[in-house]
Amino acid sequence: MRAEDRSTLRGLYAVTADDYLLPRLSVLVSMALRGGARLVQYRNKTAPKPLRRSQAAELLRICRAEGARLIVNDDLDMALEIGADGVHLGRDDIPGGDLAATRAALGPDRILGVSCYNELARGEVAAAAGADYLAFGSVFPSITKPGAASAPLSLLGEARSRFGLPVAAIGGISLANAPAVITAGADMVAVISELFDAMDIAARAEQFHNLFLQHRT
Repeated sequence: MRAEDRSTLRGLYAVTADDYLLPRLSVLVSMALRGGARLVQYRNKTAPKPLRRSQAAELLRICRAEGARLIVNDDLDMALEIGADGVHLGRDDIPGGDLAATRAALGPDRILGVSCYNELARGEVAAAAGADYLAFGSVFPSITKPGAASAPLSLLGEARSRFGLPVAAIGGISLANAPAVITAGADMVAVISELFDAMDIAARAEQFHNLFLQHRT
């Protein structure tokens, strides 16, 4: 992603939960987009690859129709195959362990996001290799990843200042604690349960969206 476009990486980052039912997943994501989400991460850790490809391709179609971006979690080949807007990689998901090669494979226009957990050193490596945003967490105890390392809120502002890249916070983020996360320096809040388990997903997405309108930087 070109440096001048990284300023658009801000706001609610809607991350999908494991779901085998494509029609239901499509409806859930459509509601999040209706509420203002403009960045969606397709994440499914348990489905077989043919289903994941079908789901990712359909969510990309939905996102494109709404002017939103789709990021594929953990799978560079799939992201390239379907023409997704980018890929998000954890420590064990970088092909060949070479993040610079991943950046080159994506090209300049797609987004590369990297999980840094609670380690600024990982952020430094990712930034040097051409990452477009850095994700830190778990900033709060997480239902999705109960054993995840804890990342203090102070890390968000420090990473943003040191690396000059958008910072995503993930882990246990709710509507109640999100203002503290944004104030601490997060450009994006990555949310799964608090968004997709809501009774009204569109309304919940709009509430998150409004938090960023109230915290302009």
